[in-house]
Amino acid sequence: MATPNSNEVQNHHHHPEWTSLLTKLLANLILDQVRKGNTVNESSLSNKAWNFITHEFYTRSGIKRDKEHLKNRFAALRREFSVVKLILARDNFVFAESTGCIIAADEAWDEYVKECPDAEAVRRGGCPVYKQLSQIFGVVHLEDSVLLTQSKTECSYTATKRRPSKGVEAAIANAIVEMAAASRLRTSALTQMRSRFSIAECIRELDGINGVAESVYFAALELFNNASARETFLSLKSDMRLAWLQWKSNAVSRTT
Repeated sequence: MATPNSNEVQNHHHHPEWTSLLTKLLANLILDQVRKGNTVNESSLSNKAWNFITHEFYTRSGIKRDKEHLKNRFAALRREFSVVKLILARDNFVFAESTGCIIAADEAWDEYVKECPDAEAVRRGGCPVYKQLSQIFGVVHLEDSVLLTQSKTECSYTATKRRPSKGVEAAIANAIVEMAAASRLRTSALTQMRSRFSIAECIRELDGINGVAESVYFAALELFNNASARETFLSLKSDMRLAWLQWKSNAVSRTT
């Protein structure tokens, strides 16, 4: 009786790491099936579609993975897609389509990862298949009853079982969950920004500057009623703040 060679045994028992190339292959195979309409009630792929994907994945990659393994990877991509959507709901994060990376200042990333630890993986590796996932989840709303659940920290994602929804109802439910989460995160970010660039903080920094003339001091207090001016003042280097206030004060004097 023939025995499997060492490569076949290794492929079957030891699954290689999910590289970006393997992930892109899976995403493209799924997207192809979605475009062909091989879905069930617009909530999951058909069994026939998964059989085809499993066969094609092995044919093109040479790596044998069973259907359940591929389904689990797809469920993980669904959660990653939800994380990325919430990140991109913030104004200071930009998606670079050519690389799949999400670009933001280190400070913005550090702050966001504190709120949402799941985002650390996206920070390191981006989401190279975000474009494909956007098209897939425009049709396939939930896969194998995986539902995005918002925790107390607003960013912990868990897989939970629910009764399958159909078509438009599933789309509306998903949209409401994700829009609500994005709205709460945006509100939190705005609150933190207002606190950081508050009038009280500006006055505290102003009081720490030596040699501020009384006329400049009171002009600064008026200036701090403007949110953009407060942000500019606190963003300047300490040794430039007085010169900027004097310039603004002189500009106001010339216009009055």
